[in-house]
Amino acid sequence: MESGAGTLIGMHQQASQAMDRDAIEQAIREIHLDCFGWALACCRHDREEAEDVLQTSYLKALEGKAVFHGSSSIKTWMFGIVRRTAWERRRSGLLRALLPRRAGADVPPSTPTPESVATDREAQARLRSMLDHISPRQRALLHLVYYQDMTIEDASQVLGISVGTARTHYERGKQRLRTLLHGRTDT
Repeated sequence: MESGAGTLIGMHQQASQAMDRDAIEQAIREIHLDCFGWALACCRHDREEAEDVLQTSYLKALEGKAVFHGSSSIKTWMFGIVRRTAWERRRSGLLRALLPRRAGADVPPSTPTPESVATDREAQARLRSMLDHISPRQRALLHLVYYQDMTIEDASQVLGISVGTARTHYERGKQRLRTLLHGRTDT
């Protein structure tokens, strides 16, 4: 049986042919967790919003509203759809921030100890706070590269910017986080 990465590479090599619905469904199954992580990042970690954006994105891909032309990997193409869908949703004012959140939506399935949970939450809060001090583009690039294991080139395609611009924002974002991590606010 072919591995997930091998299947994706095979699909990328056959990109000159239009992908049928079954091939798209298979690709979505293989990259679902990565897509969900990216949807969370695009939706500022609002789980319900990310689920809605991801569902809409999958429908766009499966119904042919978004067409894979083979100019990138399947993962990059799907991440682009997720990004645009999240942006469209914000733009049209359909954010669900006014709706009550589900009880326990942010509670992890298992918590080892209260101390480790408190430490993890503090670290996550500190990182989110630092990420709020860098530009949205820098934040998106860092997320794609570090959490989604994308190259800067792939991340630039997802964000619809040139590779040079992506590299600049990536380096500036890392430098700004280093500065914030060390407690300096002089930049």
